[in-house]
Amino acid sequence: MFKNFKMISNVVFGRGSFVQLDDILKKRRHHSKSWVLFVVDDVFQGKLLEKRIPFHAKDMLLWVNVNDEPKTSYVDTLTLKVHNFAKTLPAAIVGIGGGSTMDLAKALSLMLTNAGFSHEYQGWDLIKNPAVYHIAVPTLSGTGAEVSRTTVLTGPEKKLGINSDYTVFDQVLLDPELIRDVPPTQRFYTGMDCYIHCIESLQGTYINEFSRAYGEKALALCREVFLNGNKDTEENRAKADDKLMMASFFGGMSIAYSQVGACHALSYGLSYILGTHHGIGCCIAFDALEDIYPEGVKEFKEMMKIRKIELPRNVTKGLDKEKMDKMITVSMGLEPLWENCLGEDWKKIMTKTKMKSLFKKM
Repeated sequence: MFKNFKMISNVVFGRGSFVQLDDILKKRRHHSKSWVLFVVDDVFQGKLLEKRIPFHAKDMLLWVNVNDEPKTSYVDTLTLKVHNFAKTLPAAIVGIGGGSTMDLAKALSLMLTNAGFSHEYQGWDLIKNPAVYHIAVPTLSGTGAEVSRTTVLTGPEKKLGINSDYTVFDQVLLDPELIRDVPPTQRFYTGMDCYIHCIESLQGTYINEFSRAYGEKALALCREVFLNGNKDTEENRAKADDKLMMASFFGGMSIAYSQVGACHALSYGLSYILGTHHGIGCCIAFDALEDIYPEGVKEFKEMMKIRKIELPRNVTKGLDKEKMDKMITVSMGLEPLWENCLGEDWKKIMTKTKMKSLFKKM
């Protein structure tokens, strides 16, 4: 049976396109009591972007903190806040921020229409009711959260997404001007999430021409952004931002009809135990995977050299047996990722001993 893949209904792309958000939302405000929920990274509190949000009198502006990876408990707390704000559902939810903020917006759009706690829906296709209409406005590029069918959450027992067709955003607004001021190191780590998506998808056992078409273009764009030696001028930075934003989108599309692999599985374990942020966690894990992705890791190291990036080292040093075992359990639980990477017999290849040795290299 072939996957009946759910795609985003509408996409806007262009420098300065953020000004169109209010017009997009007008179509959702069907009557005088309609209201919109804005889920915004609190890093923008008091900044210029806050003043540009098309906020109306009845709307709710929910500042979210993503210093830590999103947890199911945080989603449940935010869901309760929204329920307490109004007796009716919002006409739309708008997520403005990086991958974690967009994941929180997706999670809220699901939990406002599905009873229970968010950790109960960690897995594949457990959501029963359609989500509230939701819109992504990325201010970081690389995670592919704007296009993916998952919202990645750390729960009480595991780090695993709420994977569902209902999770997919209904509308995406891609304005490269919004990523202009991202610090270079953060830009690199988030961009590498996209690069690694492409490597894992293109080399995976799930690969198909749908995924390949998007993955190859995203990979080419990543190379143009991170391997170039262009002068650091405003014009060149703008061109690179345009390319990186589209690389993120295409990279997300590539894994939507295939899957990620070993690096993401290992990074989930790192994040669950150490709280490592996703982008940097992927980079730490990928750096140790030259046996699985030799050409990709070689090119990744070249990108680090060009961008003068120094990865954290020895992050797993001194972990006790209990934490190491839990890290391995979380990572091994992501079976589709390992099957995509190593095939149906992956358990014979990626033993607990092998995985432990990989974590120790980090």
